[in-house]
Amino acid sequence: MEIGLTNVREFEELARKALPKMFYDYFRGGAEDEFTLRENVEAFQRIRLNPRVLLDVSSINMSTSLLGFKLSSPILVAPTGGHKLAHPEGEAATARAAAACNTIMVLSFSSNCTIEEVASSCNAIRFFQLYVYKRRDVSAKLVQRAESCGFKAIVVTVDTPRIGRREADIKNKMEAPKISNLEGLLSVDANAQDGGSNLEAFANETLDPSLSWKDIGWVKSITKLPILIKGVLTAEDARKAVEVGVSGIVVSNHGGRQLDYVPASISVLEEVVQAVSGAVPVLVDGGVRRGSDIFKAIALGAKAVMVGRPIIYGLAAKGELGVRNVIGILKNELEHTMALAGCPTVQDITRSHVQTPADRLRSLI
Repeated sequence: MEIGLTNVREFEELARKALPKMFYDYFRGGAEDEFTLRENVEAFQRIRLNPRVLLDVSSINMSTSLLGFKLSSPILVAPTGGHKLAHPEGEAATARAAAACNTIMVLSFSSNCTIEEVASSCNAIRFFQLYVYKRRDVSAKLVQRAESCGFKAIVVTVDTPRIGRREADIKNKMEAPKISNLEGLLSVDANAQDGGSNLEAFANETLDPSLSWKDIGWVKSITKLPILIKGVLTAEDARKAVEVGVSGIVVSNHGGRQLDYVPASISVLEEVVQAVSGAVPVLVDGGVRRGSDIFKAIALGAKAVMVGRPIIYGLAAKGELGVRNVIGILKNELEHTMALAGCPTVQDITRSHVQTPADRLRSLI
């Protein structure tokens, strides 16, 4: 660990210095006014901790499981595209770091390394993130490749009928990064209107805005793998997800990169958890910057969290070692929080260990 790096936020400044402005803006940025981007972090900060004392915390066990797979901690690597924009070894380096930390990496469909390259980089449990295209045969082919390469679940991103309006990318005329998984299947060449983002033009040409709940059944029909859906923010959609037979839900606003002014993911996590009533595991992403954030998410009912931007910043700053450092810092902070809160295991973290703004409001009534 580099001397002076004490938390994951510090990796962002290293990444800013290491990356060309266009790429840093691409990874950092959100949609429109970036309200939701900021709110994802700030909503965690408004949640208070209620520690217990005089409990034996001489041994802390952060391990958990997801869909039957054991994890060293409730931390997953979120699907983020274009890792070679951050580091020459790209997703292969991220995969090795995740494997070394005994956690699950969710590989983005828009990875610069192919499904096969990541699968051969190391032995690990991995999930694959899927977008459903207008050309369903392309999506089906990606699922088949992931399944044949030993991936253990499909995470369908459902909040992108079209790409969010990311003004930094428009100003920078961001080019769609090389998507190796689509070579020979789809062209990433698209003409940006008014000299804007080529990335936006590609997404608008390929993503299917007609995607609906019935299509989750189609995804289930082309694979034996469990299906999680990512992008749920309401109790109504959570209940519908259970009805159509998904195996898990990721509460997510796409890191504030899609529709601006939606709630922070952590602020709607509890209503989603209550809506599914334990039928499927619920995960959350967006704004996780501290081990205490992970503790708060678990207390509000999440099975695990997904971490996105900090992973990219670690990769840009120090390659594979940087990713391992980011995950390691979060794990160390979570362990510390659990000890000080009186929770020797993840299962000991309960709703009574946190106080939300709504709790404080109710106490005044």
